[in-house]
Amino acid sequence: MAKDKEAKDSYQNLKGKSFRERISREGIKHWVKFVLFAVLIVFAFLWTGAWWVLLFLPVVFDIYITKYVHWNWKDHFKGTKWEKAADWVDAIAFALAAVYLINPFLFQNYKIPSPSLEKTLLVGDFLFVSKVSYGPREPMTPLSFPLAQHTLPLLNCKSYIDKPQWEYKRLKGLGSVQRNDIVVFNFPAGDTVPLKVQNPDYYTLVHEFGRDYVWNHPEKFGEIVVRPVDRRENYVKRCVALPGDTLSIVDGLVHIDGKPAEDIEGLQFNYLVETKKVLEDKLLESLNVRKADRLIFNSEPYGARVLAQLGYADSTGNMNYVYHLPLTQDSYNKLKTKSYVVSIKREPSMMSGKTFPLNREDDWTRDDYGPIWIPKAGATVTLTKENLPLYEQIIRNYERNQLEVKNDVIYINGQAASTYTFKMDYYWMMGDNRHNSADSRFWGFVPEDHIVGKPIIIWMSLDEDQPIYKSVRWSRLFTKVHPN
Repeated sequence: MAKDKEAKDSYQNLKGKSFRERISREGIKHWVKFVLFAVLIVFAFLWTGAWWVLLFLPVVFDIYITKYVHWNWKDHFKGTKWEKAADWVDAIAFALAAVYLINPFLFQNYKIPSPSLEKTLLVGDFLFVSKVSYGPREPMTPLSFPLAQHTLPLLNCKSYIDKPQWEYKRLKGLGSVQRNDIVVFNFPAGDTVPLKVQNPDYYTLVHEFGRDYVWNHPEKFGEIVVRPVDRRENYVKRCVALPGDTLSIVDGLVHIDGKPAEDIEGLQFNYLVETKKVLEDKLLESLNVRKADRLIFNSEPYGARVLAQLGYADSTGNMNYVYHLPLTQDSYNKLKTKSYVVSIKREPSMMSGKTFPLNREDDWTRDDYGPIWIPKAGATVTLTKENLPLYEQIIRNYERNQLEVKNDVIYINGQAASTYTFKMDYYWMMGDNRHNSADSRFWGFVPEDHIVGKPIIIWMSLDEDQPIYKSVRWSRLFTKVHPN
């Protein structure tokens, strides 16, 4: 209380004092505080290029040095019944200010929801995602509730206001996306979302059912909403190809510019494992197969029929146990030595969906794909009816042009076009769990304005297969996320 009174008295005592008297009476402590804040403000100006940041300099100077304005508003409530409420408002305001600074510009929390990056990142890992690694985006949808991506919990309504929408701008970062980096990004195909059916994505649903059917059956697909870039779902995948690369996938293995890509430790595929007996949980645990993935395919409603088509049934229609398991090469080798294992075969491509682009006729599959060129900012491609499906989403959705084809002629913004020059860089993202990952093979390129950041630290990890009292994976806590 004495300290608060002294601070309040200092404002009273400075009334009528000249500028020179005000700056000469403050001790070194206040000058140090001002200089530190001034350095931060100047750094923010140099980093963001926003001149208005400098307007905080005279404010901070007055707070610590001249004190013309009584900035400590809580003093007005001292000794009243509103004193405690004022303390709470002050604390909440500080927390919100910190969140609005830290979350968009420095780092955010992210939880791994799916096994698409096992064994590098596990379901239940909590990550610190660095925004400064690639440079933070300036907020594109500035009027939003903090820490809510697109929907407010409990209220189940939008967590943001659509307008204003700011143009994409990325501040300087520590580096750029590199091949094999693990990257958090906004889901490109998440611009349009049927709320009742979000997997598969909207464009796959339209391809399967037709646009009119999806829009005219809200009882099945729900309300269809459109989300701005930074309010789309966050995904995390590995960047396997950079702008300007030519990517192809041969028997499940990535090739860049015709050469096999660097090996990824822990890469896994789905296999059909035929056995003479039920596999023990202890064995499956040693193979690092999650409980959710321990599937006896025969027991699935459609499984026995598919297996019969693949030749697993004998002449009487009977068959052994056939498991559907994701395995690394080490797990595959270990399982292969078991005497009760009859066969282990890679899951056939017929069990996956249609690959990107959905409206192009080809024989590409998730394991044998391409070649496909990854667009680069400033590069120009010749447009044909054959390659237009590869780039039409970029031209129309990501780079906001009007695109149509009339009488076999391609028109962009009303002008006949035989070429197109890309405005942004694009990336190709894939999961390490190659047969359990919805990635670029199914929905295409990731634009640079969708890049969120780089996971750097696993600060918590919970194993959903364990009871809660021993679910913490202690060995993973505060470990660095290694790209490979």
